This record gives sequence, C-alpha cells and structure tokens, in this order.
Amino acid sequence: MKDTLTIEEREDLEIELLLEAIYSVSGFDFRKYMRSSIKRRVENRMRLDHVRRISGMIEMVLYEKGYVEKLLRDFSINVTEMFRDPDFFKAFRLNIVPLLKKLPEIRIWHAGCSTGEEAFSMAIILKEEGLYDKARIYATDMNDEVLRHAEKGILPLNRMQSYTKNYLQAGGNQEFSEYYTTDYQNAYLDSGLLKNIVFFQHNLVTDGSFNEFHIIMCRNVMIYFTGELQTYVNQLFYDSLCKDGFLAVGSKETLHTSSFSEDYEDFDSKERIYRKL
Repeated sequence: MKDTLTIEEREDLEIELLLEAIYSVSGFDFRKYMRSSIKRRVENRMRLDHVRRISGMIEMVLYEKGYVEKLLRDFSINVTEMFRDPDFFKAFRLNIVPLLKKLPEIRIWHAGCSTGEEAFSMAIILKEEGLYDKARIYATDMNDEVLRHAEKGILPLNRMQSYTKNYLQAGGNQEFSEYYTTDYQNAYLDSGLLKNIVFFQHNLVTDGSFNEFHIIMCRNVMIYFTGELQTYVNQLFYDSLCKDGFLAVGSKETLHTSSFSEDYEDFDSKERIYRKL
C-alpha cells in the first residue's frame, strides 16, 4: 500500500472531490472537462478567495451559500465576439447560405453561445441574405447569467470598432452601424435582429437533444472536454442534425480523429465545417 501522495497527486485527488461536490450540490458536471483548464480556474479562485487548499473550497461548496454558483461562473467559458474568425463567416455566407435558400424553414443551434455574439452575427448574415424571417436560432449555454445578458442584445461600445472590422472581413455588405444604436457606454442591437433568437439554458454534458437542426454551431467549446466527453457530445450533435445538415466546430477542433468522421462529409476542412451524410 502506498504510504504518501505527492503534492500533485494530492491536488488531483482534491480536484476530483471538488468536482464531485459541485455535481452533487448543483447537478452541473465538470468531471469530464480537461483537467488543465479546470485546474487553472481553481487556482485563480483560490488566489481571489485566499484559500490555502482545495479541500477548503470543497467545504465552502457544501456549506457556504452561493459559493457553488461562484465556481460555476468561473468554470463557464465566456470568450466570444461578433463575427469571430471572419473567414469562417465568409465561407458560411458563400458556401452554405445558397443551400439554405432552398429550404422552407431554417433551424440553427448555437451550442455554448455565451453572451450571444455569434448568434447575433448569424442573424445579421441571414437578414442580409433575405433568410431571417424563415429562420429560428436557438442559442444555448449552461450559464444562466450570461444568457440573461445575451437576451438584452447589449454590446460594449469599446468593442464595436473591432466588431465592424470583423463584419467587413466576413463579407458584410451594409453599414454595420445600421444594426445598433449607442449611448456613452453600450451598443444596443436592433430588436428586429433578436426576434427570431431563442436563448435558453442547456448543458451539453447532461441534457439531451431537443430539436432537429439544419445547422449546429459549437465552436471553441469542445477543446475543454476530455475525449470521452467529446464523443458523447458529438453523438448528441449527430442525433440533433437532419440529413445533409451542417456541423461547425472551432479552428482547433476536428472530427477527423473521432468515431464520427465517416458519418460526415468534410465540407470545408479549413473552416472545420462538416456535412452529415
């Protein structure tokens, strides 16, 4: 029998116990997230709260009201922007939009939507291509707080210059400023862009399929998942796509190494767009 654990082994065990405690208290399951990502966020929270050991965080999860919600906010990945990776949105406009024009209705799922910027970007493209009125965009995230923010359609004013540049690089053909109004601090998206976007909470780890979609966007989310969890989520997406539907993942993500690679056509390898066979 092993007498002692190394410091690293002890920390790994404590993180396992912390994630078990979070799951037991909240129902949110981070046990199959990449440990490197979780560990960074745990260490940051320990510094902020002046906690010496992870075991102290476990005690607070179990006994301190509101602490688990604080950790859920820490673990939720909320990095996004309008027309993020402009070349992707340009490829979408040029190569997928013409196919969408043949459909009587369009259903799109933005999984892990964060504060909604990519869903807003999609709405603008569909509006400019005359497709928005027959489209419904479902934007989901596990973090209810960011969803409440997304529903308002409010963007930081200091980001609009960068977003305008992205929009133009993505093939935008209007004045980007036509889509929002401003005050001294924020930009407010036109309500017409929000009318066909439905924001609601959905956890990729624990929740199932809820519709059949023509497009599923889940970009730069699965890089935080273990291989086992990626397989589970890929099955969820496959079951949620209609035949000939499109799955778009992030620039550092791929289906080539997964068991699903033969179930999709490599529609655009550069932009990581796959078409269900």
